[in-house]
Amino acid sequence: MYKFLIKRAETVIEALPYLRKFHGSLFVVKYGGAAMTDPELKDKVIQDIVLLNLVGIKVILVHGGGKEINKMLDKKKIKVEFVTGFRKTNPETMKVVERSLSRVNSDIAKLIKKHGGFPIRFSGRKGGLIKAKKLLINKKIDIGFVGEVDRIKKAKMFNALKKGKIPVVSSIGTGPDNKIYNINADTAASAIAKILHADKLILMTDVAGVLGKGGKLLSEINSASAKSLIKKGVISGGMIPKVSYGLDAIASGVGRVHIIDGKLPHSLLLEIFTTRGIGTMLVK
Repeated sequence: MYKFLIKRAETVIEALPYLRKFHGSLFVVKYGGAAMTDPELKDKVIQDIVLLNLVGIKVILVHGGGKEINKMLDKKKIKVEFVTGFRKTNPETMKVVERSLSRVNSDIAKLIKKHGGFPIRFSGRKGGLIKAKKLLINKKIDIGFVGEVDRIKKAKMFNALKKGKIPVVSSIGTGPDNKIYNINADTAASAIAKILHADKLILMTDVAGVLGKGGKLLSEINSASAKSLIKKGVISGGMIPKVSYGLDAIASGVGRVHIIDGKLPHSLLLEIFTTRGIGTMLVK
C-alpha cells in the first residue's frame, strides 16, 4: 500500500546530500532547444528552476530563441544567412531578434510566476545588463549586429539574487555605440558564469550529452580528455563549441559544467540531485 510513497520518500532522501552541498550556490542555466518549444517540457524546466531557487540555490536563466526568431523572419520574408554558425544580422533582422527574444523572455517570466517564483527580466536594451562588443569572425569578417559579452553589470545581478529573484536574461547586449547586438546564448551563459564565478554552468541541449567512442555517454570528463577527444574527432559538430565554452568556463574558475538533454523531463533535477546524473559533467 505504501510502497509508492516510500519510493518517493527515498528519492527525496537521495537528494538530501546535494541539497545541503549546493545551498547558497550560484548556477547559470542556458535554456534552449526543444525544452523551449514543447509546452510540457517548458513547464517542467521552469518547475525545476523554481524548485532550485526555493531550496536556496541562486539561479540565473539565460536564453536564446532561434526557432522563434526564424519563424518571425520567415513570416516577414527576411532571408536568413549564417556565417560559420552565426546569424548574419542587419538592422532589419536585429529588430526581429529583439522583438522575438523580448516575447520569449516575457513568456518565461510568466511561467516562473505561475509556479511561485519571482522573476526579474533582463531583456535587450531595456534590461541593460550585458555590455557587448562587435564580434568579428576570425577577427576580420563583419557579420553585422552580432556581438560577444564584454562585461555585465554585476551589482545589478547580485542585487536581484540577494532579493531571492530569478534573473531571466535574453542573449542581447548593448554596445558602446548604444546599438544592440545579438549574442549566441551559449556564449552569453558561459561569459556570465565566468564573470560571476558561478559554481555551475548548465547547458541544455537536444542530445544526451558528450558521447565517446561507440556513441557511449560520458558521464564525467576532464579538460585534458575533452581536448583530446575533440582533436581525435570523437567530439564533433555542434558539440565542439558547447564543450569549448565549457572548458573555457572551467579554466576561468567555474566549478563544474554540465551538458544535459533538455528533452528529458526534469533533466535539471536528475542531473543535479541524483548520484548517477543523466548528462555529462565537465571538470578540471
